[in-house]
Amino acid sequence: MASRGVPRVKLGSQGLEVSGQGLGCMGMSAFYGAPKPEPDMINLIHHAVNAGVTFLDTSDIYGPKTNEILLGKALKGGVREKVELATKFGARFEGDQFEIRGDPEYVRAACEASLQRLEVDCIDLYYQHRIDTRVPIEITGLEVSGQGLGCMGMSAFYGAPKPEPDMINLIHHAVKAGVTFLDTSDIYGPKTNEILLGKALKGGVREKVELATKFGARFEGDQFEIRGDPEYVRAACEASLQRLEVDCIDLYYQHRIDTRVPIEITMGELKKLVEEGKVKYIGLSEASASTIRRAHAVHPITAIQLEWSLWSRDVEQEIIPTCRELGIGIVAYSPLGRGFFTSGPMLVEKLEDGDSRKHLPRFQPENLEHNKILYEKVNELATKKGCTTSQLALAWVHHQGNDVVPIPGTTKIENLEKNIAALSVKLTPEEMVELESIASADSVKGARYVAGVPTYLDSETPPLSLWKA
Repeated sequence: MASRGVPRVKLGSQGLEVSGQGLGCMGMSAFYGAPKPEPDMINLIHHAVNAGVTFLDTSDIYGPKTNEILLGKALKGGVREKVELATKFGARFEGDQFEIRGDPEYVRAACEASLQRLEVDCIDLYYQHRIDTRVPIEITGLEVSGQGLGCMGMSAFYGAPKPEPDMINLIHHAVKAGVTFLDTSDIYGPKTNEILLGKALKGGVREKVELATKFGARFEGDQFEIRGDPEYVRAACEASLQRLEVDCIDLYYQHRIDTRVPIEITMGELKKLVEEGKVKYIGLSEASASTIRRAHAVHPITAIQLEWSLWSRDVEQEIIPTCRELGIGIVAYSPLGRGFFTSGPMLVEKLEDGDSRKHLPRFQPENLEHNKILYEKVNELATKKGCTTSQLALAWVHHQGNDVVPIPGTTKIENLEKNIAALSVKLTPEEMVELESIASADSVKGARYVAGVPTYLDSETPPLSLWKA
């Protein structure tokens, strides 16, 4: 039968052309009653192909497996060369249990098995049928632990630097517990936090971790300065490599966006560092949606770091959707509200001299009285749930998706253990809705940072056409 004019369309930008309407084959073998007679289904598939419907869809779970076998038989006699074949992996029944798997060993074994059942040498389009939530941030190839460790407070901003041996012990404890995604920056200390990490990574620890650091925010004398010019980007990277005593940084963020330098210029230098093997993956911190798009067009952005917690949710309006549209991972810093969800308003009384949180608007008396209501409501839900307030707040961040990795900071092993335990707190959709209604925009008073201090949040950069080196 001649084609009835089914149009051809291109899927994505990598050259796959398929029929404008495909044929889902699941119901031939599974889920919609008894499997249908094989000869009838093969005849149906051949009829579809002759009519111009050449995009055939199956999965290894349909049957299970028998739908792929059916397709394999239908593709004989020259039919294979006329079709675009799509199948899927990752969802399976193990005995009576439904299981999702996305680990590399399973991916390879599933693909090999599908090739055999389909009796083909190559699958045109191979889907991950469902996402394995135990295997985080693999969007652009970087695999990290589902929870990270923010190291800032060990050396800076939250009171006096903590004893180095204690912090190295804490880092080692975290790594042994499976928290291998370590976050630092050249401004923490400044510089001393990277030196601390460098010492902690000795003795074979480096090979076990995913190391993230940042550049671009610095103190020049008494002045806070942001730089993203190529010369500075390269110099900052070289200095961080030396302090960390490593050959390559796994994830290198621009800590704050230089509003004087087009993001394309900064990204161009970062791209060179990747090509030279000094950086594996690139990230941005506190960038606007348009800046993220412009940066991503120069070189893939692996992760955006931003403040996200039950009391900092403004990023949900534009930044989070932009990241998900572009396939960029999300790293949530201060997921416990800078410690607010550990002890609520009592936290302020415990802060040391020199702790920058004493000056933050949300911790000031006029706002704290209002903000404590949020803590009390979350605490009430945590009590019903049988976990701590901090664990419930952290679990809420974890439940935002498998593309989100929170990096709570701590200087105490006991708090680290509590944070890890938050991974086991499971929230129902109803509980998520309840938490989000409690943590609405009007539930928090006070800005994230001190008024009048440049924070370079949600920053834009000049157009590339205005750049003069």
